[in-house]
Amino acid sequence: MSPSSVTNKLSSKARIARLLLKILGWKLVNDNNHMPDQYVIIVIPHTTNWDFPLGLLARAAIGEEVAFVGKDSLFKGLLGLIMRWLNGYPVDRSKRNNYVDAVADMFQTHESFKLCIAPEGTRKKVTELKTGFYYIALKAKVPLILCRFDAGRHVIDFSKPFYPSGDKEKDFTFLKAHYEGVRGLRAENSFEWE
Repeated sequence: MSPSSVTNKLSSKARIARLLLKILGWKLVNDNNHMPDQYVIIVIPHTTNWDFPLGLLARAAIGEEVAFVGKDSLFKGLLGLIMRWLNGYPVDRSKRNNYVDAVADMFQTHESFKLCIAPEGTRKKVTELKTGFYYIALKAKVPLILCRFDAGRHVIDFSKPFYPSGDKEKDFTFLKAHYEGVRGLRAENSFEWE
């Protein structure tokens, strides 16, 4: 499918989002002509609160209804209504519940479900990624879409679907190669692959 035919099929919402990204100096790269009905997008790096509105623009620009999870304290009152309207799902982190099972079950109850997770788990500098995204994809039997918010090059890109094999070491070697050298909006908080 040619780039012009892809552009012709975009909704007005997607076109506006792409225009806003362009005005903000960002280039969007998405080589997926057809995204699967279910997947987990992982976004690396996550270094600032500005990643959230940038992510909303990127989501609109690719024309996908991608959900996200957040700590349940964000889902109270007016903010909670807004978060749900934006397709957010609260997660209770205070209890010793099985986060991976609970999130993986969402894929079983929805015919079409797409979820975005920031494996750093915070906007601060971290030395290890949280691995829940990996085990959610394995348990739900869905692919990962790897998204880079590369502020160094001002590019947001989406990989083709990657199906984790269950060999964590091998799969994380692949992830490292994909994300190595990518810098976030707050470069000093970017995750460093070892």
